[in-house]
Amino acid sequence: MGKRKGYIFTNKKSSNRAVMAVILGIISLVSLGAVVFAAYRAGGEASPRHGITAILALIYSLTGLVLGIVTLAEKNYYRVVPAVGVLLNLAALGGIGLILYMGGYLG
Repeated sequence: MGKRKGYIFTNKKSSNRAVMAVILGIISLVSLGAVVFAAYRAGGEASPRHGITAILALIYSLTGLVLGIVTLAEKNYYRVVPAVGVLLNLAALGGIGLILYMGGYLG
């Protein structure tokens, strides 16, 4: 059987910004997971290096969130990848907020 040619009925394309938003969201979540695990292994004592890593994760997740929202606002791009990027970055921001809330509540 020969290869069938498909028809494309849309002019939408994928966005590099959306892919970058997903990558930044994954980096943020993995960084936060590593920071929480390292603080757990240290008996709850977080070093300044852990704080710097959390701040970088915050910057990455904010950047990824902006990239995802900007891509979602444009009409010529597919919606799935930027939506995943927005969700991942919102999860990272929620994790950072939870860490800060629990740190202030328990501290």
